[in-house]
Amino acid sequence: MVEHLLAALRVLDLSGEEGDAVTRPFADLGADVLKVEPPGGSPARTRPPTLGGMGVQFALHHANKRSTVLDPSDRSDRARLMELAASADIVVDSGMPGQAAAYGTSCAELADRFAHLVALSVTDFGTTGPRSAWRATDPVLYALSGSLSRSGPTTGTPVLPPDGIASATAAVQAGWAALVAYYNRLRCGTGDYIDFSRFDAVVMALDPAFGAHGQVAAGIRSPNRWRGRPRNQDAYPIYPCKDGYVRICVMSPRQWHGLRRWLGEPAEFQDPKYDVIAARFAAWPQIGALVQKLFAEQTMHELVSAGQAHGVPIAAVLSPAQILASDHFQAVGAIADAELVPGVHATIPVGYFSVDGRRAGFRAPAPAAGRDDARWLAEEVAIPVHGRATRPFDGLRIIDLGIIVAGGELSRLFGDLGAEVIKVESTAYPDGLRQTRVGDAMSESFAWTRRNSLAFGVDLRSEAGKHVFGDLVACADAVFANFKPGTLAALGFPYETLRNLNRRIVLAESSAFGDTGPWSSRLGYGPLVRSTAGVTKLWTSEEAVTDDARHNFYDATTVFPDHVVGRIAAMGALAALIHRDRTGEGTRVHVSQAEAVVNQLDARYVTDAARAAGRAELRDDTTVHDVYPCAGDDEWCVISVRCDADWRSATAVFGRPELAADERFATGEARTAHRRELRAEVSAWTRTRTPVEIAEALQSAGVPAGQMNRPPDVLEDQQLAERKLFADMTHPLFDHALPAETGPAPFRHIPPALQRPAPLPGQHTREICRKTLGMSSEQTEQLISDGVLFALVENP
Repeated sequence: MVEHLLAALRVLDLSGEEGDAVTRPFADLGADVLKVEPPGGSPARTRPPTLGGMGVQFALHHANKRSTVLDPSDRSDRARLMELAASADIVVDSGMPGQAAAYGTSCAELADRFAHLVALSVTDFGTTGPRSAWRATDPVLYALSGSLSRSGPTTGTPVLPPDGIASATAAVQAGWAALVAYYNRLRCGTGDYIDFSRFDAVVMALDPAFGAHGQVAAGIRSPNRWRGRPRNQDAYPIYPCKDGYVRICVMSPRQWHGLRRWLGEPAEFQDPKYDVIAARFAAWPQIGALVQKLFAEQTMHELVSAGQAHGVPIAAVLSPAQILASDHFQAVGAIADAELVPGVHATIPVGYFSVDGRRAGFRAPAPAAGRDDARWLAEEVAIPVHGRATRPFDGLRIIDLGIIVAGGELSRLFGDLGAEVIKVESTAYPDGLRQTRVGDAMSESFAWTRRNSLAFGVDLRSEAGKHVFGDLVACADAVFANFKPGTLAALGFPYETLRNLNRRIVLAESSAFGDTGPWSSRLGYGPLVRSTAGVTKLWTSEEAVTDDARHNFYDATTVFPDHVVGRIAAMGALAALIHRDRTGEGTRVHVSQAEAVVNQLDARYVTDAARAAGRAELRDDTTVHDVYPCAGDDEWCVISVRCDADWRSATAVFGRPELAADERFATGEARTAHRRELRAEVSAWTRTRTPVEIAEALQSAGVPAGQMNRPPDVLEDQQLAERKLFADMTHPLFDHALPAETGPAPFRHIPPALQRPAPLPGQHTREICRKTLGMSSEQTEQLISDGVLFALVENP
């Protein structure tokens, strides 16, 4: 059964709103997740937005879990909590000081007391560092992480990404860190304590300034550096059409030829120089005019169909409601009609994972508070300890077919923690991240993403190459890939074949729209996934200044969801490896990037659908987030007013206490209705102060606020420096160090990430043939001579 991948895992969930989503994937994969609530239930149960009195986020993030009520004032209940912790595998708590404090303990103390336990404490900024007492909302995390500085029109007010992405990204990173520590426990017998910071996670996993698609130059201060948003906000252009908008991503010469054919082969663009992307970018104003004319009188559906026929990557810019109602999501079972509370139904996304072709997601709605006994249902399973290893994945061998960001991140996460990652490449189809600037031997993105990998060159389209690849699979633990569905099968290696070669093999894959359904064969890049899945439609702002010739969407400079999809796939792969170690059987895990996006924004989508349907039982969230101008050149800050108490505290900081009683702002509903006026009042104060001064003043009063950091500010951030988020990574091909993340979270017993340099193509082919496949030098050189393998030329 697919839901049993984590059947032996016991998870004690003490978390509040910041950590509620962390354990939902564990429950989806079959873990026994027991939510502990105080008498009356968790406060998050009624936190807006609500449907029928139930918090939408709580309802979605507690599906498949159980609930028990323990009274912190009752001695026997406190003792029962300790008994549950003693027999749990993972404990998750959140907030400062966390719910465990009410029972007279803490995550750190539980980890000290029970050596086998993995204890995860989720807070906004971690429990150490100068900002440990600060509070964050998603917009504050966007500002501090650098994401906001790259979002919006080239000049003017930056545009906040959709609310919810930061929290969901942090939750996935937290789940990954906890599962890594649990796997390490299974191997060496020792648990861990993880002081997890949501801010750290967003810096690493949303739009990392120092990761794939980042630029090392962004970390170097220069008085001449442009201070606005990136000038090219339309690298993946969006065009209006008869009933909405569509986006195209023309990357390869073949795709350009398809677009040219679609345009009727215009004579002025027949020159072969336009096969080079830089030349097309330079001429895009003229090319774009032809595209706009072609698209203007056609519908989204007509254009997507025609684009696919011509081999042009294209997607409609859909709304959340449209994606939830789409034929594709219906056909593949990505959504379900669920009873969130008795008598209140909603259409919800079911979860991230498909396992062996079946959904591993929503099975049961969030339980009523205290519905379940305070005991474990999952039976304790004795899993032999394999002996101490330096890192969790020492001894694991990964055959990596992954490409670009989502595939690269998946393998890097394993390589950083000790796995032997063999990156399989061919000369005909190199990884897209190997594209470099003229004169460079390697891109910074490749150096970051492919550190700790070995490079193996083989032609998988040749029979001899297939045989070599099969020998690799036979001695591996997992195969990772993110090809378009059907590619592995076309190469002769569907999962059934991999399993015949090695019944213990785990296959972990991701693709743009999943491996089944009417959209599965569509060409997919991150920008097209965002457009189709509803994110582009939400990534906008009424305040953003634009001209009539341009749309009002600003998601072109984000890498979302590639980095987080890599982590979701990593979690699924590790769950499959845990299952394999317990049962001896391999598994296939698949993640759809589009479904991942919708699940990341599940509460937003369900709430928007309820609002559009005029649901009387909906009570909206009245938090007001906004971007405010500050003193200085293009300086901005974010302030979040969550409740009346926040507003009273903020007005005191402003020196305008009378605004707290102003009828325009006295309640959440009033502040929402008069947002423009509120913005004007607050802007009058922020314009005279620096972003840092504003953030510090408001945070000292308990109001979430943060300055808009640019990449150099992120690198120099004192909170991140004290928590050692970055370390200098050296590579022989670069004359400067690259700042690189040190691991998914600060562990007690797991050392920082390895930093072996990313390889050149075919750099380790001979070594792998000799050490892993047992080939003689003569065999290897003959295969290289025949073009079956390729390798770096050895020094004479």
